[in-house]
Amino acid sequence: MTGLHLIRGARLADGTTTDILIEDGRIAELGISLSRAGAAVIDADGLLALPGLVDLHTHLREPGYEASETVLTGSRAAAAGGYSAVFAMPNTSPVADTAGVVEQELALGEQAGYVTVQPIGAVTVGQKGERLAELGAMADSRARVRVFSDDGSCVWDPLIMRRALEYVKAFDGVIAQHAQDPRLTAGAQMNEGAVSAELGLAGWPAVAEESIIARDVLLAEHVGSRLHVCHLSTAGSVDIIRWAKRRGVNVTAEVTPHHLLLTDELVRGYDARYKVNPPLRTADDVRAVREGLADGTIDIVATDHAPHPAEAKACEWQAAANGMVGLESALRVVQQSMVDTGLLDWADVARVMSETPARIGRLAGHGRPIAVGEPAHLALYDAAVTATFGRDDLRGRSRNSPYLDRELPGRVVWTFHAGIPTVAHGDLVDLTKESA
Repeated sequence: MTGLHLIRGARLADGTTTDILIEDGRIAELGISLSRAGAAVIDADGLLALPGLVDLHTHLREPGYEASETVLTGSRAAAAGGYSAVFAMPNTSPVADTAGVVEQELALGEQAGYVTVQPIGAVTVGQKGERLAELGAMADSRARVRVFSDDGSCVWDPLIMRRALEYVKAFDGVIAQHAQDPRLTAGAQMNEGAVSAELGLAGWPAVAEESIIARDVLLAEHVGSRLHVCHLSTAGSVDIIRWAKRRGVNVTAEVTPHHLLLTDELVRGYDARYKVNPPLRTADDVRAVREGLADGTIDIVATDHAPHPAEAKACEWQAAANGMVGLESALRVVQQSMVDTGLLDWADVARVMSETPARIGRLAGHGRPIAVGEPAHLALYDAAVTATFGRDDLRGRSRNSPYLDRELPGRVVWTFHAGIPTVAHGDLVDLTKESA
C-alpha cells in the first residue's frame, strides 16, 4: 500500500472530528476537508481514532516455544487488536538474559514489521532468582532494554530484588515484578476462597500477591528506584498501591483485561481456558481493580498475552498450563468493563493502553497524541458494533482465549504502524506481499 493515506472524518478521543493525513510515516496534517493528490482515502465516518496501543506485557514465546507463538504470529495478533508496540517478556528458551538474546528478539520484530517489538530483559540469570542477569549489557545493547522482569517467577529474594532496583537506577530502568510468594502458592490451582473450597482445589491466597507488593514498594522507596507491579489482581493489592503512591513511592501497576471482567466462578466448569496466573479472583476483587484503574491507582491495562498449544489446555484442570491469549480482545474487553460502564472515557483508554505503558517502558515514538508531526501509530475502532468473539478473531498461533463465544463490543477496523496499514477493513494486511 502507498505510504500516503488520508483518513476522513475520524472521531478523536476528545470527541472532535478530523481528517488525518499520513505521509512518510508521520501525521502530516489534521483538519476538515483535507485533500492530497495520490493519497489512499479511508472513510472513517463513525470510527474512533486512538493512538496505537502499547502492551507492556506480552509473551511471544520465541525463541524456544514456537509451537505456542512466534514473534511474527504474536505481532499479527497484536496488530489485529489495535496495537503498534508490544513489550516481549523474557521467559523464552534461551531466557532473554543477555544482550545477544534481546537483540535477536528485536531483529525478529523488525523483520515481521507489524508492531514494534521491545524486548524485556530477565532480572536474574535464567530467571532462577539466584544472581542478577546482564542488566547493564542489555540496557546498552541495540535493544535499549529499560524493563526487566522474571515474569512467570517472582524475584522472591529481597536482597536480589534490592540489588536489581539499585542497578537499574543508573539507566532509568524499571523492575517489573511478578508478585507471587512461592511458598504461599505451592500446589495452588485457583483463587483461595469459597469456590476453591467447594471444588476441593488448592487455593491461591490473595496475601501471596499482596505481601510481595508490600515488601517491594518499601524496597523501592528505600532505594529510590522505579518499581512496576505486573497483573495486579486483588482488592488488597489496590489498597497497597494506593497507600504507596500517597507516600510518594515511584511505583506503577497494571491490570489485565481478564481481571477486569472474569471471576473465579468460571472455574466451576473446569474449563482450563480460565486457568491463569494470577488466578481469576472474586467479584469484589473485580470491582476493586476497576475502581483502581478508574481513579488512577492502577496505571495501565496490559494483556499478559500467554499463548499455549491446544494440548496444554485440553486436559484435566490440574495438569493444564496457566495463561490466556488476549491481544486481539483487550480493547473490546476494556470497552465492555470500563467504558460502557462509565468508569473510563476514550481519552482515559488512550492513556492507560497507549500513553502510560509507553512512558513506563521508555519507548520513544509510541504512546504519542494524534498530532501533526507525530509518528503515525494509529488504531481506527468501531465502538458501536457488538459481535460474538470467535476463533476467526484470533490471529496468533494459539486459541486459548477465555472469550470464545462471548459477546463483546467493538471492532478494530484499521491499524497503522509507522504509517503502514497492518490491518485494513478489519483484515490483517499481508506485509510480505506489500514489501515484495
